Amino acid sequence: MKNLAAITGVALVAIYVIGSGLWVNTGDNWYRNLNAPAWQPPDFIFGLIWPYNFIVLGIAAVTVAQRATTTATLIYLGFFAASVFCALVWAYQFYVPHNLQTASISLALTALLTIPMVVVAFRTSIPLGIALLPYQASVATASFLSYSYSKLN
Repeated sequence: MKNLAAITGVALVAIYVIGSGLWVNTGDNWYRNLNAPAWQPPDFIFGLIWPYNFIVLGIAAVTVAQRATTTATLIYLGFFAASVFCALVWAYQFYVPHNLQTASISLALTALLTIPMVVVAFRTSIPLGIALLPYQASVATASFLSYSYSKLN
């Protein structure tokens, strides 16, 4: 069971990475012509934080699968799967049909769904919980950024 849970967690990270790569496109004219919030971080920040986030999510999935109870592992993976789904809905809605309001709602749900993941991670290992805090901060910030884009455009 522990190995299957770890493989499932790593597969969720892979789905997250591949799905994001399919839809997120910040280099095209549509995105560049949007009215951006004044407080938007520079692009290189996203290039630094997202590889970190994906690596930590993989480590967290394996660590939770190996160390936590079966119930805690299932809770973690369930919320992780739901958050990945919502994050990919955001990526698709924002960059493909440009439905900024639906995208914002999806990313807000992602941010909320990551809270139980962080709680399980802290209960499994305090350093692991600390390592997941930048991910929580990233999706919360991205959620507010997405909402700001929906209001400005």
